[in-house]
Amino acid sequence: QVQLVESGGGLVQPGGSLRLSCAASGFIFRGNRMRWYRQGPGKERELVAAISSTGSSTDYADSVKGRFTISRDNAKNTVYLQMNSLKPEDTAVYYCNAPLFSDVWGQGTQVTVSS
Repeated sequence: QVQLVESGGGLVQPGGSLRLSCAASGFIFRGNRMRWYRQGPGKERELVAAISSTGSSTDYADSVKGRFTISRDNAKNTVYLQMNSLKPEDTAVYYCNAPLFSDVWGQGTQVTVSS
């Protein structure tokens, strides 16, 4: 059974940082690409960042490029999202996802950027 558990969200002031984690289980993590998505209030879910199975290739939405970094630890079956220079428009519930199991979503982790 594929499971994804996100953590690390919280309330942070503009300009602050957070590191999100996503623990994966139930599939061969090291063989799969991973993605982070977010869904802001009243908005559709959007792709934020993606990483290849080995971590050698990454891609970002223009809105977060230069501020967010996706990484992974295949020994821990975990993917991370380091978020720096956070802005109020980054406020959203953040989810990780494995494209091969695109219908499987975790509960997400809430990120609120506010002064």
